[in-house]
Amino acid sequence: MPYLRAEVLSIGTELLLGQIVDTNAAYLARRLAGLGIDLFHISEVGDNLSRATKAVELALSRADLVVCTGGLGPTEDDLTREAIAAALNEQPAVDPALEAELRRWFSGRGLRMPARNRKQAWLIPSARAIPNPNGTAPGWWVRKKEQEIVAMPGVPREMTSMWEERVEPELASRGVPLVVRTLKALGIGESAVEELLADLVPANFPTVATYAKNDGVHIRIAAKSDDRAQAAEAVARVERIARDRLGDHVWGIDDESLLDLIAAQLHRRGWKLAVRETASGGSVSAALCARGIPDWFAGAVVGSLDLPDAEVTLDVSGANGAIEIFARGPRGERRVRASYGSLSEAQRRAVLTSLDALRRLLSE
Repeated sequence: MPYLRAEVLSIGTELLLGQIVDTNAAYLARRLAGLGIDLFHISEVGDNLSRATKAVELALSRADLVVCTGGLGPTEDDLTREAIAAALNEQPAVDPALEAELRRWFSGRGLRMPARNRKQAWLIPSARAIPNPNGTAPGWWVRKKEQEIVAMPGVPREMTSMWEERVEPELASRGVPLVVRTLKALGIGESAVEELLADLVPANFPTVATYAKNDGVHIRIAAKSDDRAQAAEAVARVERIARDRLGDHVWGIDDESLLDLIAAQLHRRGWKLAVRETASGGSVSAALCARGIPDWFAGAVVGSLDLPDAEVTLDVSGANGAIEIFARGPRGERRVRASYGSLSEAQRRAVLTSLDALRRLLSE
């Protein structure tokens, strides 16, 4: 049965209070997209039975697949099972096999199972348990007519393991194949990118969308079709057009990292890089060494000291919200001047502008 619509429902008052960030929803959105299952809504609701029940009912009114996270613990405010049961007008009951498994989990650790944990052995007639090797809370997989509910723990480690090992393999054949290419561009703003691609954005096969990100502007080109080859050809055609229009602003694709690109170019040539910062307070050097000091990094100075010996040098200077970046190497040099109005904004933008100058210099 193919899925046309999916909804993610995150349950927990701590989400509504801002005490934790809902990383589960973002993870599930990516995984559903990878399966070619359309996600139209992400919802959050607190630990209140009436409101949680209504949230499940609303999700079922507009989705074929509802994926719930959270609320499967043993305490009184863990109400996901009760909410699903109420929404479907079914009565939960202890499943003897699940209860025995729970007791084995506790006894294997030299513990006595608290009575309240028995609710984690509940099932309703339309549900089957999803094993949880990382905790005491099994998930639920509910099938009711043409709709399904997958309920998983809110603990990210337990949820991701359950999803990847138990849920996703069963859903893999349900979605329509999705082909996605993301281009990454620097040295150009999102509005300018959209202007260059204006005739492509309204299309729906493939779709084209732009996003401002920490590493520049992302251009997402996506096509969904039962014929994967047809979708791939459509994406490749638009990618060629976008690359032609954006030129050397495009620096990478998909999961590629700007730092990895610069490192690969330096490694390939056997060059080292030295950095001097008088306007960015060491932030550029910190970004270059975010994963530890690489072997191609000759060193950095903050202020007007002499640079260490290196084939490639990067100078970041400026004042009063203006910065000047000067990158020099054996094959040429790059100079960038920009004004951002304030020192804090200049320091923030200096990192990305410096990395862009480096990648352009090294690609020559």
